[in-house]
Amino acid sequence: MTPPEPTHRVAELRNLINEHNYRYYVLDDPAISDAEYDVLMRELCDLEAAHPNLLTPDSPTQRVGAPPASHFAKVRHEQPMLSLGNAFSEADLYAWHERVVRLLGNEAPLAFVVEPKIDGLAVALMYRQGHLVQGATRGDGEEGEDITANLRTIQSIPLTLRAAPLAAPSAPAIPEVLEVRGEVYLRLADFDALNARLSAAGERVAANPRNAAAGSLRQKDPSITSQRPLRFFAYATGVTRGVQFRSQWETLQFLRSLGFPVNQDARRFEQFAEVVGFCREWMARREQLAYEADGVVVKIDDRYQQAELGVVGRDPRWAIAYKFPAREAVTRLVTIVVNVGRTGVITPNAELEPVELSGVTVRNASLHNADYIAQRDIRLGDYVTIKRAGDVIPYVIGPVVNRRVGDEQPYSFPTHCPACGTALEREEGEAAWRCPNFGICPAQVVRRIEHFVSRTALDIVGIGERQAELFVSKGMVTDVADLYALRAEDFAEMEGFGTRRVANVLEAIEQSKQRPLERLVVGMGIRYVGTVAAQALARHFGSLERLMDASKEELEAVDGIGPVAAASVVDFFRHEANRTLAHKLKAAGLTVATDTTHAARSTTLEGQTFVLTGTMPNLSREQAASLIQSHGGKVTGTVSKKTSFVVVGESPGSKLARAQTLGVAVLDEAGLLALIPPPEAEETGK
Repeated sequence: MTPPEPTHRVAELRNLINEHNYRYYVLDDPAISDAEYDVLMRELCDLEAAHPNLLTPDSPTQRVGAPPASHFAKVRHEQPMLSLGNAFSEADLYAWHERVVRLLGNEAPLAFVVEPKIDGLAVALMYRQGHLVQGATRGDGEEGEDITANLRTIQSIPLTLRAAPLAAPSAPAIPEVLEVRGEVYLRLADFDALNARLSAAGERVAANPRNAAAGSLRQKDPSITSQRPLRFFAYATGVTRGVQFRSQWETLQFLRSLGFPVNQDARRFEQFAEVVGFCREWMARREQLAYEADGVVVKIDDRYQQAELGVVGRDPRWAIAYKFPAREAVTRLVTIVVNVGRTGVITPNAELEPVELSGVTVRNASLHNADYIAQRDIRLGDYVTIKRAGDVIPYVIGPVVNRRVGDEQPYSFPTHCPACGTALEREEGEAAWRCPNFGICPAQVVRRIEHFVSRTALDIVGIGERQAELFVSKGMVTDVADLYALRAEDFAEMEGFGTRRVANVLEAIEQSKQRPLERLVVGMGIRYVGTVAAQALARHFGSLERLMDASKEELEAVDGIGPVAAASVVDFFRHEANRTLAHKLKAAGLTVATDTTHAARSTTLEGQTFVLTGTMPNLSREQAASLIQSHGGKVTGTVSKKTSFVVVGESPGSKLARAQTLGVAVLDEAGLLALIPPPEAEETGK
């Protein structure tokens, strides 16, 4: 067979690659594997190298090629890139709607388009005769910077527009002039991977995805930008010649048909109550998104109505941004204190000037570890940006460098344990510093007691952080087993411990002896062994004694136990102090063997893997896991392609987003229970 003539094959390959880019970035429906895509790209590169006369600027191979820029030229926007007015409550949304109705007249029918407000960097892309000729930042709305070479490196931005069925009738297949506006952003997973790569290379990490996207686009060398996993969403047009749009919804469909990614979550509504409901829904879904969104943009759909409403100042009257409550705030870092964890890990925490964040007053925030502070050059007295991860746990993102006045002090991480004075150690390859004084350091003993009495472990009601600190400071306990030696007389003359309270605490301690073996394994505080791993170990070995004597190879043979957890179990029981603790707990009467009555009641869920996330209405997570396992199912902590179901409760975390990305089935509590036969069916064998 005669090979195709180079000119024809080059054209064919470019069309194929552009089509596959469209399917991947716009339709989210790839037709070939990454490896097959790479083969096509390699063939095109080879043909263009062999036939330089066939090379054109809009070839998919030419996304990177411009030399590093010494500066970015200024670009004047032919049409200003406007800002948006903000609504911070549903009342604000209704007030905006009332103004629109008043200005247009009560009889005017209205429709609305709502789109997630991506927290990225706004850019304008200019196409002439279907070819990308210029890309610019928004800047001040009137004037931006020419970053064409960097924008060309983003795979989801088409270099050449595709001729496709049009949303706008009577328009040409490709407009003569088309300016497309949209947002360059980073997915959260890509941002985390980028920061990990930068940290490993000893480079400064980015504070958040928006800063990372902005910094990537302002690299003087496009080859660096090309290594950043940037993406693009189109949401509007600027200057156009050769096409007119009647509505925002029509605009989005037209942009998609030309090859631009358009957010799949955009919606059109004809009732304003539905708009408010969408905003409310998106507020709840905020933590499930694969990218950062700081609100929802609401637009009047009809272009003629937009023109009639016009612009006031720099804000169009026909659009408004419904902003989510801030998850970031700026305040001053007063000092840094370190805490000692139950495994000896030294964790630095920032003490802050109080600041309101998401309706909560924040006074303390995590600083993670010594490397985190050093890499971000966080100093005492700095103004810092803080964020609440999942709207719950506050942590310091980094310093606001331009607010420094010169008297901020670099922070020196301690070299010795603040609780016992032992020199700190750090294992090779780990970020955490540890106090090695295991079993003696009073801070570690307190933290281990807190963990031991927690709900996921022995669940001893009436003992918490304050009680643990009191018991240790008074010499009443030196390890968790000593809790079972406490007597009423030990509490004599202790403030706050009356007769009834002492009786309740002692009764709770006594009841905890009946907890199953897996809860005891959790309570012992073995690194990398959580609830799911403890359940697997208890089922497999059947007794604490067998677990203590298991080899690394035997442990790795347990389904769900990897080499890191296996090595941690072996190392834990290698220490004589931990073996002694296990014997003391057995002697105290705790359950150190599995209860055979917990054997699987059916095999209904055999071969199926579940992941649990969020708070369910009736079942605790431990109860749900036990129920699944009792019917032959497996519970893991990580969502993967092998996961059968993700069971979701209220306030789910990132596991739900991961499940949606992978296409894993999602159930609520009722859906889980529906998979399990009722007791009468089990008894009759139905």
